Amino acid sequence: MEQKDEENKDDDQSPPSEEEDPENNSLQKPPDTPREPRILPWAPKVRQKDVEQFLDNTRSKFVGFQVGGDQHTVAGLPEPIHEGVRILKKHVYISLSELQIQAEEEITKHPVSKAEEDISNTPVELLYQAMLPNLPQYMIALLKILLAAAPTSKAKTDSINILADVLPEEMPITVLQSMKLGIDVNRHKEIIVKSISTTLLLLLKHFKLNHIYQFEFMSQHLVFANCIPLVLKFFNQNISSYVGAKNSINVIDFPNCVIGDQPELTAESLEAGDNAAYCWRNLFSCINLLRILNKLTKWKHSRTMMLVVFKSAPILKRALKVKQAMMQLYVLKLLKMQTKYLGRQWRKSNMKTLSAIYQKVRHRLNDDWAYGNDMDARPWDFQAEECALRACVDRFNTRRYDNGNSKDPEYAPVDNNILSVLGQTVELSEDFKRYYETWLDREVFSTKIDWDQLLKETWY
Repeated sequence: MEQKDEENKDDDQSPPSEEEDPENNSLQKPPDTPREPRILPWAPKVRQKDVEQFLDNTRSKFVGFQVGGDQHTVAGLPEPIHEGVRILKKHVYISLSELQIQAEEEITKHPVSKAEEDISNTPVELLYQAMLPNLPQYMIALLKILLAAAPTSKAKTDSINILADVLPEEMPITVLQSMKLGIDVNRHKEIIVKSISTTLLLLLKHFKLNHIYQFEFMSQHLVFANCIPLVLKFFNQNISSYVGAKNSINVIDFPNCVIGDQPELTAESLEAGDNAAYCWRNLFSCINLLRILNKLTKWKHSRTMMLVVFKSAPILKRALKVKQAMMQLYVLKLLKMQTKYLGRQWRKSNMKTLSAIYQKVRHRLNDDWAYGNDMDARPWDFQAEECALRACVDRFNTRRYDNGNSKDPEYAPVDNNILSVLGQTVELSEDFKRYYETWLDREVFSTKIDWDQLLKETWY
């Protein structure tokens, strides 16, 4: 018994294990932190057109013929193609614009059975109805003011005077007054660019949400008014200096101008400017103009070719020097849509730009943006694409907003009741009343008619 008790004491006095020793616990390897799987930060999208094109190409290759308008039959195709079709259909994204275009096509094909739905008088709808008659003139006027306010535009005698509200009646005398006027003029131009770019972007966004053809109508007139080369001309400058410009006087800016005692303006305070590292107003304007350019050129190969023709790639590449995420994103989007047209040598010498596009911009599952293998990348007649779009937009505006000819006369109802037809009031012209008797004498009384001929049966 004594021997067992001693063994038990020895067991109790045994050194603690590594799990129980706090000193050893501190030396243990910490648990691995859970890591998220490395995936792209967006969900890929697929259009219905992409699925149709994929099936047409595979049917031509493996079966030897195509089945138009069929997105379901995969008979005769190998199993990997079945899996590819399933993945594409899993990520199909149908936008509101595509649904509206399909509805317009149905109304055009079946004008009698597919009636126009009631148009809700939303603020955007009322605005479009008010702008529709003179919308081209509005777009030209806004772009003219934007051109006059652009920092790269040269002063011309026939340009719009946008400084009438800024320039004083008496020219400045002292150096301080001249510095203040120069800062005020530049600030005035920056505010004009910001307001016009914001107005155009908001109009495009709201029209696109209301109806796609309203957006396309405005977009076409912006393109016809040379909006694309104008925006590229705006960016053809030292954009980093433009974003970092300090055309503001912190002392007299709001709310400093109404709070506390107003310090005296000096040349030093004018030269100091704002303490911010960049001008938020100019950065905001640049992002707006890039978004407008994206909206005008997205899925429009003719307008993408305009970017290529106007040599926009080096201009946009210089804009990447501004280290701001949203601005770089829209610059990369514009570069992505024209990469396939720029040639192999450009892609070879701009691999860093291609890597940035791959990392930052959303891609389609079968997006062949980096190579010219796509059918749309080949130089077909792009004018036909614009003409077809213009015809659809004009048909939409005529049917929906032309009050005089809102209905096609071919499909207007016909009154077959003889009593109601004879009872209608007909306005006769003065010439008809004046020459009615002469017409009766020449066409009726002087012409011999053999009425018996009407009673004979004639066989043909």
